[in-house]
Amino acid sequence: MTAVDPERGPAAFRRPEEILAALALPTRGEVFSLAVPRFTDMPLFGAHPPFRVSMARTPGGLRAEGAQPWGPRNGVGYGYMAELLSATSHSGAHVDALAHVTIGDDDHWYGGGNPREHLGDSGPRHGDASKLPPFVTRGVLIDVPGHRGVDALPRSSVVDADEMAAVAAHQGVEVRAGDVVLVRTGYLGHWPDTEAMTRHATAGPDLSAARWMLDRGVVAAGSDTETFEVQPPPDYGDPANPQPVHSLLLIEHAIYLFESIYLEELARARAYEFLFVALPLKIQGATGSMLDPVAIV
Repeated sequence: MTAVDPERGPAAFRRPEEILAALALPTRGEVFSLAVPRFTDMPLFGAHPPFRVSMARTPGGLRAEGAQPWGPRNGVGYGYMAELLSATSHSGAHVDALAHVTIGDDDHWYGGGNPREHLGDSGPRHGDASKLPPFVTRGVLIDVPGHRGVDALPRSSVVDADEMAAVAAHQGVEVRAGDVVLVRTGYLGHWPDTEAMTRHATAGPDLSAARWMLDRGVVAAGSDTETFEVQPPPDYGDPANPQPVHSLLLIEHAIYLFESIYLEELARARAYEFLFVALPLKIQGATGSMLDPVAIV
């Protein structure tokens, strides 16, 4: 399961028997959507461009312009609608491609990616979204607020390795090699109330929790927040790194990160182990992919 490709992480190299074992996990046939609906000017991480849907074609517009997409014979008044979507791929539930974050004076990313050689006017060409693998694997939910007995974690609350282990033990699940681990903070339980969400923003795993997952051989990790990791970090290190977990997992080890994953219904069902399915869009030059992932139990 070790990555042999500098543009793809370990998730791209699952063995057939591992896929079949994951497919055998569901016993009830229940499907949980792990995404919330997207809409114009939806809440997003502050540095991202806004999510916008506008109409490019409408029945009235076609009629007013005298457009005849199917030719002049249209006695039934047949028309259509088509939208224009303006958004980052990091809108709502999504997965980060390996080319999403950079580090150092040379702005490098995983696998030797660097702007001089690999960043064109249409986006990165090394580790971009066109290289994202399909995810069909065992998923594990770590329900931190459920373990703490609260609805949602307070803003910037740290989830460390000891707590990850304690929650997993309390839930009776084991994190194994090849898993996708999803950490619930309760943040999206307040969606889309931005004022309430602000009180619970940017809680998440710290560097010790990231190493705990690495030690267990996970191929991806995610949470219900826009940042996955706790912000600000409890320890910036020296020199200061504002996102040490992203740096460790995504840049150093090619462990894919899922963000803004809706976990409320899964937690209410106490479904801590499930088949996780996420199929990224293969868009060349994109730095991630929007998703509607599912958990099947």
